Amino acid sequence: MKKIVLASLSAKFIHSSLALRYLTKFNHNDEKHHIKTMEFTINQRLDFMADELFRQSPDVILFSCYIWNVDMLKALCPLLKKIMPRCIIGFGGPEVSYESETFLRDNPSVDSIMRGEGELVFSELLNYLDFGVPASLYDIKSMTFRDGNDIVSTAQQEPLDLALLPFPYAEDFSDVENQIIYYESSRGCPYSCGYCLSSIEKGVRFVPLDTVYPALQKFLDHKVRQVKFIDRTFNCKKSHTMGIWRYLAEHDNGITNFHFEITADLLDQETIEFLQTVRKGLFQFEIGVQSTNPKTIEAINRNVSFEKLSGIVRQVKAGGNIHQHLDLIAGLPHEDYDSFGRSFNDVYALQPEQLQLGFLKVLKGSMIYNRQQEFGIVYQDIAPYEVLTTHMLPYEDTLKLKAIEEMVETYYNSGKFLHTLEYLVPLYDSPFAFFEQLSQYWIAEKCHYQYQSKIGLCNILREFVQQNKAVDQIRFQWLLKFDLALHEKPKKLPEWLTVSNEQQYRHQILSFYRDETMIERYLSHYKGVDSKVTARQTHLEVFGDAVQTAVLFDYDHKDLLQNAHYMVIPLEELAQAEANLVREK
Repeated sequence: MKKIVLASLSAKFIHSSLALRYLTKFNHNDEKHHIKTMEFTINQRLDFMADELFRQSPDVILFSCYIWNVDMLKALCPLLKKIMPRCIIGFGGPEVSYESETFLRDNPSVDSIMRGEGELVFSELLNYLDFGVPASLYDIKSMTFRDGNDIVSTAQQEPLDLALLPFPYAEDFSDVENQIIYYESSRGCPYSCGYCLSSIEKGVRFVPLDTVYPALQKFLDHKVRQVKFIDRTFNCKKSHTMGIWRYLAEHDNGITNFHFEITADLLDQETIEFLQTVRKGLFQFEIGVQSTNPKTIEAINRNVSFEKLSGIVRQVKAGGNIHQHLDLIAGLPHEDYDSFGRSFNDVYALQPEQLQLGFLKVLKGSMIYNRQQEFGIVYQDIAPYEVLTTHMLPYEDTLKLKAIEEMVETYYNSGKFLHTLEYLVPLYDSPFAFFEQLSQYWIAEKCHYQYQSKIGLCNILREFVQQNKAVDQIRFQWLLKFDLALHEKPKKLPEWLTVSNEQQYRHQILSFYRDETMIERYLSHYKGVDSKVTARQTHLEVFGDAVQTAVLFDYDHKDLLQNAHYMVIPLEELAQAEANLVREK
């Protein structure tokens, strides 16, 4: 038997490779073939990866190829050929499934490519390598390979019956410990968005629900923290969607979160009313808005009404139980800097838990790729082929949007400044204007030249808002202090963050932690625990000047943004705790 290594290079260690797991478990096992999987990251050195692969003495190495790893693989493969000249090197994945023959001509160290879905192709390739059946690569569909000086492409494989997909993970999930777990219940997409490769495959195929349910139960039984569905439009078929959502609601373990990429305007009233009943944190939605410019939406073949979408997003948000991540793409046709600013303001007004500001990636095979000259799109030659300029967006504007993206990620999407931003942003002309001016200050002060600590971010924000006379600096300090306490127990604060009621309420707070009645009422899971330990694991502080509010933070319970569960404690409760302690003495 051939020694075959399936390898991937993920962007981070926490990203697991679903593709490798499907390939290894589809219609074959280790007893029939000699297969080993190896997962690297793009942050590791080429020589480290080459050394580890060499140690396996492989006959064949097959790489899963995407935009985030293709350039490293192009550099790695010539090195592998030098140290293992007889080893066959093959690629598969979306980055090489289009223009495959050109890719092989340009990369002589790569011997073959599996195009499109890999399960059936890989299964046949294994039998060819180990048993000579079929007798030739010419008999395996969806292969592009070298035959002497020629490059040959066979006919395309028929789409896979998704009922045949195996459960991809080990029964005890030991193969994805401390990694994100991905799952798919469908392939394909009903839409034809011009920037997306999913638009090339016509139609949508679904994994039968009687196959999906046992897989979901395994996630639930093992109490994994999060499962990310990679379905391109999860809610495109209501019966399929509601079958899965109802199953998860009925079998909820109180811990696992499920992430779905959905199209919000497909949610009807019945579905919205159901969603408002599920446990807070059970579901998380990613919703692609991309732009609110009607001309842009038309150019990229998006048939989505922002008015309808925004109404539904607001209804879901009103339920208070589902995190929503809304996406925008900069660099799309007919969208200039000001137009993108309007799109940003439209989406920011919906107050999503995260606002993802991405940049157009010109993917081979997409409509945008085929019409790049028409739209004046200039993009990077190397992956991820990100837009540089368009007929409407000069590079200086792209650069400004990059800086704004960094500010949104740092101060908004991090979840560390939620209440501070809620106060500050309305004091500027628009949300886009706030992040634009903050980014300009960030660049002018060269903050982007070095890593900024949590204290450093606070200092920068303070120095920036001091330029705005409308900002109440004391209120700003209280809100910032609240946000810092929300994310983690305050230990070290900026020197200028002087607002405090510590002396006034110190004895009452100490009394609260020593009062068993209070602990049982507000922190029952700490009942019987030493009061000093409880105080270290939680935080109780009185916020505000004229109007004061006591807030108790519990760091044993955090949401997906790592913000602590908190509750307001009536001030009279603190006074009562102090009185109780005095009586006991």
